[in-house]
Amino acid sequence: MKISKTLLACSSAFALSTAASATDLEVTHWWTSGGEAAAVAEFAKAFNESGNKWIDGAIAGSGGTARPIMISRITGGDPMGATQFNHGRQAEELVEAGLMQDLTELAEKEKWAEIVKPKSLLDSCTLDGKIYCVPVNIHSWQWIWLSHKAYADAGVDVPSNWNEFVASAPALKKAGKVPLAMGNQSWQSKGAFDVLIIAIGGIDLWKKIYIEKDGATARSEGLAKVFAEVSEARKLSEGSNVQDWNLATNMVITGKAGGQIMGDWAQGEFQIAKQVAGKDYTCLPGLGVNEIISTGGDAFYFPKLNDPEKTKAQFKLASVMMSKQAQVAFNLKKGSLPVRGDVDLASANDCMRKGLDILAKGNILPDSNQTFSPDSQGQIEDLMVEFWKDTSITAKDAQERFAKIIDTAE
Repeated sequence: MKISKTLLACSSAFALSTAASATDLEVTHWWTSGGEAAAVAEFAKAFNESGNKWIDGAIAGSGGTARPIMISRITGGDPMGATQFNHGRQAEELVEAGLMQDLTELAEKEKWAEIVKPKSLLDSCTLDGKIYCVPVNIHSWQWIWLSHKAYADAGVDVPSNWNEFVASAPALKKAGKVPLAMGNQSWQSKGAFDVLIIAIGGIDLWKKIYIEKDGATARSEGLAKVFAEVSEARKLSEGSNVQDWNLATNMVITGKAGGQIMGDWAQGEFQIAKQVAGKDYTCLPGLGVNEIISTGGDAFYFPKLNDPEKTKAQFKLASVMMSKQAQVAFNLKKGSLPVRGDVDLASANDCMRKGLDILAKGNILPDSNQTFSPDSQGQIEDLMVEFWKDTSITAKDAQERFAKIIDTAE
């Protein structure tokens, strides 16, 4: 009995010690769909196992809805412990203002420069030689997702490329299907446009516009062909009366739509629905035309706090997010590729394997968030959602408006 009491006393003391050292850390993000929530729960679990506590600060809606709220809190003196942004320049002004933690010492200790692949991901977190964020995944826009049920109902084969997809549209419509599921948010319209530039116009055309910001190329015949294709594509999305991207994905999952141009985060929704790649749905990188992976994705920044314990917890969370275990668990559920090049993804599905193969070949491009300022991105998004919704806007007029944005793009 004395031993039991001693053990009980020791256990109680340990519990009190652990509770005292545990630190609550609010983490804001916009991952609220089924697949996204399942993925972010893996980060929360890993952080909680470190003895700290993840306080979830999910903000409903897209990044476009969440980012202004996050920025307002940070600049207004009410910072969270950690916050999501996309790879690129979205947090650049916050870093320049001295509001974000410098993670360089941790990154050097854990040798992030050696394990993060491709190098551009860590470059996007770097300003003036210092590292300010943790890249957590690689998300590529360059996919179309196709419903086997929709094509079976329509009595036609599942397409293997964009041209076959367009050709299948009449059969889908006849069967009461929406050929192309599309949500009514500006970032979705722009994303589909960007994918079509590479598939129809080619990689060199995209680079001239999105990297070199060449207005002459934006007015070229090559891009005119892309705008003409987008003009036709918007007709294929008629009847897709949903707002959020995951609702459009659900149209593909349930066979109400033939396909959806969407990033590889759509995989999380197929997994939640227990659908199997290659059996229930097909994924075509580069629309089956130009197989390429864009190195977009998500990164976490850590606002400066006046609390040493929370600051310590911030660095712990940064380390956890980069760990092998968390990278695998998170990305398998998110549908994205890990930023670490040294992890085992033996359980990856067919679509993830396609992405990993393209990545291994080095067929990559930066995401437009990495090449354009948030302001330039916003201007293009506004134009694209207007063009996609308003069929009275001609392809020629939309192209000239786009070219003017590129003329002054930052």
